[in-house]
Amino acid sequence: MGKGIHLSDFKVKKVLLSFHPLAWTKVCADQIKALETNHARFEDSTLVALGMSVDTVPSKKAGQRSLGSGKQGCFDFWPHGEVAQSYGIFRDKDGVSERANIIVDEKGQVIFSGLSDIAIA
Repeated sequence: MGKGIHLSDFKVKKVLLSFHPLAWTKVCADQIKALETNHARFEDSTLVALGMSVDTVPSKKAGQRSLGSGKQGCFDFWPHGEVAQSYGIFRDKDGVSERANIIVDEKGQVIFSGLSDIAIA
């Protein structure tokens, strides 16, 4: 499904990994829209923002189409939730990630981690 993305692709920038657990829900849609609304601000800074989802590829694409967005974000479906698991935010019992924002610096170190209630933006 296309080229994989690696943190090492962004060596000179910090990376915001913004995990949304269920892309087609209203709360996640708002989270995705906020990333898109602030895209230009991110591009002008030293931060790259990536929307992350453990949803299946067809589910994620359907969610994006419903938002009228051409941006697909990043898929963390196979192996299911591997990235979310590596940051300790995968919910095994539900098969989704936490609603989380994680900032990784240029050296690959987590410098910020914030969780929100999964049902709240």
